[in-house]
Amino acid sequence: MKKSFLFLAYALLFTISISSFTSCRDEKSTSEKVEETIDDAGDNIEEGVEEIEDEIDDAS
Repeated sequence: MKKSFLFLAYALLFTISISSFTSCRDEKSTSEKVEETIDDAGDNIEEGVEEIEDEIDDAS
């Protein structure tokens, strides 16, 4: 029983160590990164325009 427990413990540790080296992180291509950056820039511009509109409304 002690040997089977040790075998199970070693197998579990081995599995955990292997899974830490082979992560399932999603790799993005260059075009996806560029598209995401453009979308973020567009969102930031829209937020800036809304803030300016609010300032103009408050001033008038």
